[in-house]
Amino acid sequence: MELNEFLSELQNVLSLELFSLQDTPVTISSLVVFFIFLSIFLYLGGFVRRFLQGKFLNRFEIDSGLKYTLSRVSQYIIVTIGFLISLQFVGIDLTGLAVIFGLLSVGIGFGLQNVTANFISGLIVMFERPIVVGDRVEVAGIEGDVTEINIRSTKIRTLNNISIIVPNTEFVSNNVVNYSHGDPTFRLDIEVGVSYSSNLDDVLKALNEVAEEHTEILRNPKHQVHLRAFGDSSWDMQLRVWVPNVKERYLLRNELNQAIVRKFEKYGIEIPFPQRDLHVRSSIDVPFKQAKTEE
Repeated sequence: MELNEFLSELQNVLSLELFSLQDTPVTISSLVVFFIFLSIFLYLGGFVRRFLQGKFLNRFEIDSGLKYTLSRVSQYIIVTIGFLISLQFVGIDLTGLAVIFGLLSVGIGFGLQNVTANFISGLIVMFERPIVVGDRVEVAGIEGDVTEINIRSTKIRTLNNISIIVPNTEFVSNNVVNYSHGDPTFRLDIEVGVSYSSNLDDVLKALNEVAEEHTEILRNPKHQVHLRAFGDSSWDMQLRVWVPNVKERYLLRNELNQAIVRKFEKYGIEIPFPQRDLHVRSSIDVPFKQAKTEE
């Protein structure tokens, strides 16, 4: 008897009407059913995304950025369909959805402009693909690799292994440097000064040998050596090389700088330090007439 009373009381609680949309009552039980179905479709969307990105799309010769976009869009489509189906199980029809979207539009007018802008920008980023996962980008002076593109924001992992969440509007409305867009090769310029007493032919030979002996430097386009300017205390030389991957430019710059130092030591080429000449003039005697004291 007590069990029947408990079940009856539970049924009364679950059937309690919370509010209504277009004459459609929304009860606690309908909300529970709604969240159960929505959770199922959310899990299904995530499973499909992982399956497409991890196994299925790897069978085709497409780049990783496109794989990520296709898997993400598939997830969002499944979640959207699941949301509509969940509403149908609750008993809310498209007319009720119109009311919900009308309420959302009012909310957008009172403070959700940024959320909406980021949402639309996320769709633009995914379909237009100015950036893709794996690109090396620079946003607001911060350089890092794109690790995840979501519907509202994009996650960038900096060179110091710090994750930064960037709103998608930054990639649509502001200037973004994408080092990897279309072609990962990069021209690396190495600046070095040499003493005026150096032999220019030896300097050119040394810098050419540094580029030719490094295994990571591209042979096409060919490297170049320039005498850029006549500085205050040195010839300002520049070694221009092409590297296959822009993400390795800091490592290659370090290796090339070390190779230049060793090569200059071999040929006896001096790298001067800034010098300033200070000329001191002797003081000038200023005639000084002492006032006569009154007697």
